[in-house]
Amino acid sequence: MTKDYSNKYIFIYSSIMVVVVALILSLLATLLQPRQERNIRLEKMQDILASINIEVEREKSEVVFWDYIVDTKILNHKGEELEGDAFEVDLQDEIRKDLAERQLPLYIAEAEDEQYYIIPLRGAGLWGAIWGYISLKSDFNTIAGVNFDHASETPGLGSQIADKHFEDQFKGKNIFDQDGNYRSVRVIRNGVDPDDPHRVDAISGGTMTCNGVSNMMYDGIRLYKPYIQKQVNL
Repeated sequence: MTKDYSNKYIFIYSSIMVVVVALILSLLATLLQPRQERNIRLEKMQDILASINIEVEREKSEVVFWDYIVDTKILNHKGEELEGDAFEVDLQDEIRKDLAERQLPLYIAEAEDEQYYIIPLRGAGLWGAIWGYISLKSDFNTIAGVNFDHASETPGLGSQIADKHFEDQFKGKNIFDQDGNYRSVRVIRNGVDPDDPHRVDAISGGTMTCNGVSNMMYDGIRLYKPYIQKQVNL
């Protein structure tokens, strides 16, 4: 009888504890959700600003953001403007949709009397998602800056796509060639001519992640080509 009573007690106690812990975790998640959402929003603003070479602390990014971002747009695959808030568009959801249904956010910034067009990007690295922002100068061809990040790339290898020394290589590169053909920028192993307008050096040991960056840029920027062609004669 003692053994049966002991087993029953343990079962009831364990069940109660599971329910209590679940309720506590659920309550904490609910209470922390607004803070988490705010942190995500601030980090997004921080990353967008970084693509135009504006470095700001996360907590100050919301104040600074609208000092530089002068307009936002949502485009479709034809380069036509849609209604809505570009900042609320989640690229992770959009890339799962058919092309005709996608919303393409675009941010327009001004800094030091220059205008920039910022395109969000998302792709796949070696171990998970990679993403970023690329800013184009007003010629819609010259890269002013980029900002990359990743979910789970290898520390010291693929993770270096988020390092400044890698990102700085993209500044001044072109996405169109001299004849107006779309080329984007490729990340290449074994050395690159610094004067090559469409190539940058890959990260040693991070070939698959670098290939992911190349594909992400080519596929992501290409979606904005109809809009760009409407703005300039390419």
